[in-house]
Parts: sequence; C-alpha cells; structure tokens
Amino acid sequence: MGSTSESNDEPTGGSTDERAVETVDVVVIGLGPAGESVGGQLAEAGLDVVGIDRGLVGGECAYWGCVPSKMMIRAADLLAEARRIDGMSGTVTVEPDWSPVATRLREVATDDWDDTAAVKAFEERGARFVRGEGRLTGPDTVAVGDRAFRARRAVVISTGTVAVVPPIDGLDGTPYWTNRDALVVEELPSSLVVLGGGAVGVELAQVFARFGVDVTIVEAADRLVPSDEPEAGEVLADALARDDIDVRTGVTAERVSHATDGFTLSLSDGSSVTGERLLIAVGRRTELDALGIDAVGLDPDADALDVDEHLRVRDGIWAVGDVTEPGAFTHVGTYQADIAVADILGRAHRPAAYHAVPHVTFTDPEIGMVGMTEQQARDAGIDVAVAVKPVPDTARGWMHGPGNDGVIKLVADRDAGYLVGATSAGPVGGEVLG
Repeated sequence: MGSTSESNDEPTGGSTDERAVETVDVVVIGLGPAGESVGGQLAEAGLDVVGIDRGLVGGECAYWGCVPSKMMIRAADLLAEARRIDGMSGTVTVEPDWSPVATRLREVATDDWDDTAAVKAFEERGARFVRGEGRLTGPDTVAVGDRAFRARRAVVISTGTVAVVPPIDGLDGTPYWTNRDALVVEELPSSLVVLGGGAVGVELAQVFARFGVDVTIVEAADRLVPSDEPEAGEVLADALARDDIDVRTGVTAERVSHATDGFTLSLSDGSSVTGERLLIAVGRRTELDALGIDAVGLDPDADALDVDEHLRVRDGIWAVGDVTEPGAFTHVGTYQADIAVADILGRAHRPAAYHAVPHVTFTDPEIGMVGMTEQQARDAGIDVAVAVKPVPDTARGWMHGPGNDGVIKLVADRDAGYLVGATSAGPVGGEVLG
C-alpha cells in the first residue's frame, strides 16, 4: 500500500503535531529478532511497514548475545576438550590464543558490528527502515527524530532489554564492562571479577578462565544460576572450581573502587575481591520510560509490558520479545512474533502459552531446563514426584569419560501423571533435554 502525508508542515523536531505525519499500515519499534520477524512477515503480506531502531538491526542476539557469545564458548570448549585427551586417546599440549577468537567475532559473527546486510535484507522483504529512537505520542502515532508515523493497523513494540547496572557505591563513572564490552575485547585482561552468577555471568566467566584469565564470580544468591534447579547450580560450581574460578555466593558488592591497576569490590561479608576488569552481569531491564508509553496510559516504570494471549498490549498496540513479561529468550520472541502477525492480519491462530519454554545455559557442562523447577511446582500446589540421576552413573556418562559431570532431574505431577519440569545438566545438556 502507498502512504499518505497528513500535514504540509515542515518537520521541526517538536511534538507530533509539528511534524509531517505519514500514514502507514504498521510501525514496528525495535528490530531485534522478534521485531524483524513481525515487520518482515507483515511487509511480505502486502502491508506498508516502517521499522524503527536506534541500534543495529538484528539486536542483541545477533551482535552481542546468542551468536558471538556462543562462538566464544565454542572456542573455550575446544581448549577444555583438548585438555581431556590425556588418558583417553593420546597426549596434547594446549596453548590458548585469543587473537583468532577476536578476529572471528569481528569478521564472521558480526561483520565488524555493521548491520548493512541486515538492513538490506529487511528492506528486501518490502519494509522500510528508519534509524532513530521511536517514541509513542498517541495510540497510533510514533515519532522518530523529525518524522512521525500514524499506523492504520498496528504499532508493534519490540525494544528488548539492556544490561542492568546496579546502584553500587563507587561504581558510577568507572570503566566497568557489560556483556557488550566483553564481546568486543581484543586483548584479554590478566584478571576479571564477574558480578552476577546467572547465565551470562557464568558463561563469560568460564570462557575467560579457559583462556588463562584469573576469574572471580560474585553472586548475591546462595547458588549459581539461581533460577534453575539447585542441583544444576551445584554441578556448575564444581565445574567452575576445576577451571580455577573463585566463586563467592551469598554475598553482595557494597562498594566498588577503581584505580589504574583495576577494580576492588568490598563485599557484604567483610572480604574483598580484585580484578583488572569488572564485568557487570546481574540481569537485564526494559527501558519503557524512553518509549513514551505514558502517552497511551501505560506505566513507564513497569518492569515489562503486560500482553494478552494474542500479544496485545491494548487496542492497536502489540508487543513481542524481551520487552514483554514472558519474553527473555530469542526463541520466545520469534514464537510471539508469529502469533502477533496472525492476530494483526486477522488470521486464526493458537493463543500464546508458556508452560513448556526451554532454555540452555551454555557452560561446560551445559544446563538445559524446561518447565517448572521442583520448588516452583510445589509452590503451585502440585503433588510432586521427583527423579534425580547423576550423569556419571549413566551409560552416557561412562562412555563420555572426563567432563561427564552433570545431573538429570525430572519433576512430575503425581496426580496428573505427566512431567511439569526437567533439567539436563551435563555433556550437550541442551540437546539431551529434547
């Protein structure tokens, strides 16, 4: 469909009323995997679609998360596997070298953090792209820079999340890392403190440790990967200890100081840890206040957008991906994208359901999980039956040999007779989970 201009005023960069408002069918704010999918599918269906993003088309997953981080992990795991050859199939000497990893990340994974190809692919599907920060100015209008768009059919929000930086005394103004900084590093530090023992923190900690960096993890919860089963956290703690990682759980960072030689964190138990670099990996958050959602009666201070089973936020507005409460994973975002597209096009579709969402923490051993933990099932009032088996005691464990650490845990509803949760921690745990 063609577009129409509803004002002859020259754009001034002021309010929507002061801009030339262009009418289109759909405006998508945020072009990570979910937003890209929505915009591309709707454009291919013949709608006039404008996609807006202030950053790189493809989002966190393509440039700093899923793809490049797993390439780092693959490189680190090769080192570990080579070191396991002794006593199994020969003798080998391993000398880590970060330079080919950094080169591969820059040249193969991210195209030097350039989204030219991604923009071209999006536009070849029939959509238009506008670089800038999209902001709602009404229930069907979005401003970006000195332009404004009115959506006939839908506004779709898919702005994802950013790294949380906690308000720790002394942290502000220091050259700490987030996951993005850790992904672009070309020369490794001698030592690293990782604040946060969730998936991102433990994955990156193990990578750097296997390349010879002295790593310390500080986690406020009483165990690593606290959203997973306790048994998985125990397996992981033992594995990281064998990688010479110093794991501190049940403590918080109360103060950060920085000098030319690095960082010092004063911890709540009275101890301190030091490192040349500090990686903040305590979680992710949305930036709803920057979206102008108060213009449509929504709370800019909310943690995430509340969506219904059709991914609707309110009439005329949908949301997909990490910006929604059930988001958090790329595969969830693309699943939501298909439902939102069908709903916008008026096609029959199944409503969104999240009772069996799998996820994997790509450490060695890998931790795959789906559904509820045992505690979540008990909290839901389910009469729980649990089975736990150490991987080294299984046939797969015997065959695998060194590096066979892990545990399989199944959580069932005793009355209903079906599984409500499962964890597979061990060699290729994410694949075994299937």
